[in-house]
Amino acid sequence: KRCYHLHDVICGQINFLLVRIKIKHMELAVIRRETSGEGLAQSAAMGGPNGGGGGGGGGAHTTGNSSKAGQNIVTETQTLLKYEIMDGAPVKGELIPVRLYLKGIPADVTPTYHAENNRFSVRYFLNLVLVDEEDRRYFKQQEIILWRKNLG
Repeated sequence: KRCYHLHDVICGQINFLLVRIKIKHMELAVIRRETSGEGLAQSAAMGGPNGGGGGGGGGAHTTGNSSKAGQNIVTETQTLLKYEIMDGAPVKGELIPVRLYLKGIPADVTPTYHAENNRFSVRYFLNLVLVDEEDRRYFKQQEIILWRKNLG
């Protein structure tokens, strides 16, 4: 499932089929990426700042990019919340359930906007990070679409 209401619950599970690295802990974070500037749709089509990648280590992070046509696009990434959902090394076949209540996010969560008037977009991501004993970080980032039924 990829689309969620603002008061919905994200349910899932993490299954360890094979454990070759020694995992120290695992984190789950919700990240908001706001992008503004002219020519936003063309930038996204050319693989601009709306594309994948890491980001969101904590707090807010702002980057500014200029494309060939002289457009100035600013991307701001915020980590809305971060939970440590596992501490210690998992065993083969271990199943970790995940239940995340979107209504419980302390930040002001808005619906997802894709290139409104070709100037502004807001996108949300779930970021799963595994940290091994040598402090290397392995992550999987999945975009989620948030929607609202009524205003207010």
